[in-house]
Amino acid sequence: MSDPQWWLLDDLVLARSAIDRAAARRSDEAWVSEAIADPSSRFVHVHHGSALLEENNLVVTGPWSQAAPTTLLGIDADGVAYFCVHHDSLDASGVDLPDGRWADLRMAGSDLDAMDAGLMVTAVALDNWSRTHRHCPRCGGEVMWREAGWSRRCESDEMSHFPRTDPAVIVLVRDAQDRALLGRQARWEPTWYSTLAGFVEAGESAEAAVRREVEEESGVRIGAAASDVQYLGSQPWPFPASLMLGYHAFAEDSSIKVDGEEIVHARWFSRDELAAACESGEISLPPQVSIARKLIERWFGAPLPGDWSRPLTRPSR
Repeated sequence: MSDPQWWLLDDLVLARSAIDRAAARRSDEAWVSEAIADPSSRFVHVHHGSALLEENNLVVTGPWSQAAPTTLLGIDADGVAYFCVHHDSLDASGVDLPDGRWADLRMAGSDLDAMDAGLMVTAVALDNWSRTHRHCPRCGGEVMWREAGWSRRCESDEMSHFPRTDPAVIVLVRDAQDRALLGRQARWEPTWYSTLAGFVEAGESAEAAVRREVEEESGVRIGAAASDVQYLGSQPWPFPASLMLGYHAFAEDSSIKVDGEEIVHARWFSRDELAAACESGEISLPPQVSIARKLIERWFGAPLPGDWSRPLTRPSR
C-alpha cells in the first residue's frame, strides 16, 4: 500500500533557520577574534540545554567580554555575526546576565520565529556536546576548543573531535484501512500516545531501521516494497544530540504485539476515533514542536487543536 499524494513536510518547527552557518569562517582565527569584539556582533546565552528568552524571543546581547566560552553560530543577511555563550554555571563570579527566563526547545521552540529557532537549536546542540565531551574519547587527554567552538583538539594525541549527531527514525504507520498506529511508552502518563521511533543502528539504513523498530516495538510488519516506507522530512532534536528522520510506513501485517518494555500499549486509530479520543481526554498527542505531531497531522489531513497536546513539562519526540 502507498499514499498517492505524499509530499515532504515543510513546516517542521526545529528545522527552520534564517542564518548562514558560515562554516568557512570557523577556522579563520583572526576573523573570529575580530567578530567577537565587533560592537555589531550579537550573542545568545545557553545553559544546560536551555536558552535565555524574553517573552517569545531569544535574548540577544552585544559583545560579551566576560569569562565564558563562545561558539560561532553564523552570519545574518546584513553580515552580523552571531555567537552563543556557554554558561556552565550561573553562579560564576563576575557573570552579569541580562534579564530573561531559561527555557528549553520543548517549551519555547514552537513560539520562536525562524531566525531564533535556528539560532537556539544550534546553540543548544553545541552546548550539550560541549558539556559531555571535555576529554578526548580516544585517550582521555585534555581537549582545546578549535574552529570557533565547532571542534576539540586533544593536546595528547592531536586528534580532532567534532559534534556528534545520532540519527533516529520516527514513523507513523498506516494500515490497509488507512488507520494510524500510535503507542505509549512505559515511562509516559496513561493518556500519552505518539508515533514509534528508534535509533539507527551501526551499518543500517534508515529505511531498514523503520522496519526493524516498528516490528520490535509493536509486532507490526511493514510491507517489503520501497514505496511502503516514505521519507517525509527531518529536524534536529538535541536531547541531547538526535536528528529525527520522519516517515510514513504502510503495514503488511497489522497484528499488534508490543514489546512490553519500551512500548506497553499500541492501537490503531481511524481519524474519527482519534478525534473522539482526544476530545474526551482519553488520548493526548505530542506537542507542535515535535516531528511526531507533524507526521500525525500529515496523515489526519489538517492541523490539530492545541488542547489535544500533552503538557510540555516532560520529554516528547
